[in-house]
Parts: sequence; C-alpha cells; structure tokens
Amino acid sequence: MNIFKQLAPIKFGFGVASRKSVRACLSLFHSSSDTSVEVHLQEQEVAIALGSNVGDRLHNFHEALRLMKQSGIKITRHACLYETEPAYVIDQPHFLNSAIRGATRLGPHELLGVLKKIEKDLGRTGGIRYGPRPIDLDILFYGKFRIHSEILTVPHERIWERPFVMAPLMDLLGSSIDNETVACWHGLSAHVGGLFESWEKLGGESLIGKDGLKRVLPVGNRLWDWRARTSIMGILNLTPDSFSDGGRFQSVEAAVSQARLMISEGADIIDLGAQSTRPMASRISDEEELDRLIPILEAILKMPEAEGKLLSVDTFYSTVASEAVNKGAHLINDVSGGQLDSKMHSVIASLKVPYVAMHMRGDPSTMQNSENLQYDDVCKQVGSELHLRVRDAELSGIPAWRIIIDPGIGFSKKTEHNLEILTGLSTIRAEIARKSLGLSHAPILIGPSRKRFLGDICGQPAAVDRDVATIASATAAVLSGANIVRVHNVRYNLDAMKVCDAMLKWRRPLV
Repeated sequence: MNIFKQLAPIKFGFGVASRKSVRACLSLFHSSSDTSVEVHLQEQEVAIALGSNVGDRLHNFHEALRLMKQSGIKITRHACLYETEPAYVIDQPHFLNSAIRGATRLGPHELLGVLKKIEKDLGRTGGIRYGPRPIDLDILFYGKFRIHSEILTVPHERIWERPFVMAPLMDLLGSSIDNETVACWHGLSAHVGGLFESWEKLGGESLIGKDGLKRVLPVGNRLWDWRARTSIMGILNLTPDSFSDGGRFQSVEAAVSQARLMISEGADIIDLGAQSTRPMASRISDEEELDRLIPILEAILKMPEAEGKLLSVDTFYSTVASEAVNKGAHLINDVSGGQLDSKMHSVIASLKVPYVAMHMRGDPSTMQNSENLQYDDVCKQVGSELHLRVRDAELSGIPAWRIIIDPGIGFSKKTEHNLEILTGLSTIRAEIARKSLGLSHAPILIGPSRKRFLGDICGQPAAVDRDVATIASATAAVLSGANIVRVHNVRYNLDAMKVCDAMLKWRRPLV
C-alpha cells in the first residue's frame, strides 16, 4: 500500500537527492517485506538518543535540547536520565544517557546534519569510536522508515544489544499502544520481536540499579538515585495559620532552630512553605509569601549543617519559585501541579530544577467541595489526572528526569480516598504508564503527616498527637511504592523508613 505521493527531488542537507536515491534510502516496512516508496517530507516522528561523559554532562544535555528545538525539532517526550558504565571502551568516565521523542519536517539526512553540527558546536571532535565525548546524538527511529545509506542507518544498528539505549527508548512509549503506533515504533525490529520483547530479553526493569545502569534525578550538584533508600522531607511551615504548627516558626531564629533539629534527626530535604494550603485557607499574594520566605531561606542556606541537604520551597506562584531558586533553593513543590499559575511550568523549565507536581482539584478554598470529591476509582483517576499535569509540564520543557509526583493525600480527597491511595500507588503508576512509561518511573512523594483523616480514624483531634498514625500511613505508602515521605516528625519516621527499606530489599527490587 503506497500511502505517499510522488514528489520532486528533495534536498536533504548533504546535497540534492534524486527520486531514485530517496527510494534507495527510504523504505516502508509493510507485512514481511520492504516496499520502496517515494516520500514527501511531511512531519515525521523521530526518536533521538543522547549521551555524554565529558565536561558538565547535564549542561551538555540542556544545550543539545535547546539547539535541537532551534533547529526545527519539536520535542514531545523525554526519557528518564540514566548514569551508565561505559561500554566497548571501558577506560573512560561514566555516561549520562537519555532519549527524546519528537517531530520534525527535516529529512533524515538533513536531521543527521543538524545533529552532527550540534555535536561539533558542543565540542565533539573525531576521537575514537565509542570513546569519550561531550555529546553523542543518534537517530534511533525516523517515522516508519528503514534507512540505509553510506552515512546513515535507521533504526540504529546496535539498539537491541544496548541496555543504556533500550531503557531510555522504552521510556518514550506507553504501555497501552495500538497496532498503528506499534508499527510506527518497532515494525522495523520484527526480527527480534519488537521493542518490548527485546527489552525483556535484555532483562527489562530488573536491570535498573544494577550492572552499571542507574536511573537518576539531577538536583543540587549531584545525581540522586532515589531508589537506593526512602528519603525524608521535613516540613517547615513559616505561616501563622498552618493546621499543625502555624505560628511556631515565623521568626528566622525559630525556623533555623527547627531546620537544624530536623537535619540532626536525619532529614534529607527541608520543605519550606510560606503559604498555608490547608482546606479553606486564605490566599496571600506572592509578595507577602516572599517576605515570609526569603529571609529564612537565606539563613538556612548559611547553616553549616545544611551542607549536602536539599532545600525545597512549597509554592504555587512562579514568581516565588523563581526568586527562591535564584537564592539557592534546590527544588519546587507545587500543590497545584501548575494549575494555579499558568507561568509555573515554563518558569521551572528555565530554572532547570526538579519539580514536584501534586494532584489537587480546585484550590485550597474549593478542593473539599462535593464536586471535587467525586471518584469512581480514585487511584486510576488520580493517575490519569496527574499524567495530564506532568504531561503539560513536559511539553513546557520540564524533562521527565526532573519530575516528582505526589498523589495529594488530603487534597480533594475523603478518608477512604486517602486510604486507597496509600496502598494503591502501584495502580497510580500503572495508569500513568499507559500513556508514558518514562513519567511513570518518576519518584513518588507522599505527605500524610498529621492530616485530619488520621485524627478521624484514631480519635486524635490535635494534629500534634497524630505522629504514630503518620508513621503507620507512611509505612504503608513506602511498601506500596513511595520514595519520599513528607513529615513533621523526622526522627520517628526515619526509623520506620529504615525498617521499610530493609523489608523491601528482601521482598522485591526497589520501585
């Protein structure tokens, strides 16, 4: 079936290609044979692998993505970020690897020329094959086409033997794929049974975390392997009206003392919030939020004890996020997932910091309205709605490797919804995975600490009396797949998480 129309000679970037040379170079996989066709250069979906092991590897990735966008490649999806041991030539630094999925009207050889120019612009010279390089950009797939020429082979000839290519490539897919999409993405690999089969033959998800293949999240000045153990995020409320400890830590001295205490008790992250998001809380302006936040953030950053710790800012204002990161905050925790400030996603993309996207319907003043509490299947719907939030973030330029997801315990949820979520995180991941395997691998943050539903269950009206219940709920969440717990009482929860991690190492590979 010839679905393409005849076209005049096509300019590819390495000169003008005749119809004959185009036919020789491009063939559409159909049934069990290759059928030569003539193509017109409508927009094609492409997959491009990225690798770097020289210089500032992450900066090299950022620059490569920027230059690709400038060159007419519309990036629609990002893989996770992997740190990998070198292959073939082993006496060289570790690589960062990832991949992007995008669309372009560039012809295949024209696209190759663009990528080679980007490599050169970022400092790549000839060097030895498989040797060190600031950036390596390879075309993995170009639409439905099999390409064979003197300078280009697509699909890339060594995809199937390389876990450091296959893992990012799998991230670009979803687990629910119709036959047409399957044909587009791995019809050309029918000889090895398709991408999913090839990945499973290599070892699949069991390879992550071993054999020199780690999934990492860049934060601060390091690559964070969040799978190694559960991380503790300590809550530091700087508000007069937070439900648990409002008014206690508004002064710089009190806030610094509390931050010092939580760090001494084992907190990995301190989450500073200068605006209350409890139900029915009144919204303050970004200026007032900054007035509360910045002096305390600056003071904590100067603490010797804060060295090596991460500082998070809990805000839904892009202006607050920008100022906080410019002052030294390492990540942004947005309870609205970008719904309360249309500029948040683009600002976070420019800041190049991790972004916690939380599920909430409405805003703090409306989230517990009856219409926002209606669910048929809370875990599936939270997963689906979270995917929409993080998909918007990704399309705004926040790559999957910088996203953390939070199902929003207590936000537009009833008690039974919270309980279902605590034990159903795998369902949330699976729902996101239907659309994007890469986004489904994001770290999960869970925040049940001292929330009202725990008081209702345990008969504890005072929030400060809910720490034991918090430990129980955090334990359930970690055993269900959470990677970060956000709590008020760091010391007690740290011990509980150590036990959870020990149990998980015996029971199954870490999620």
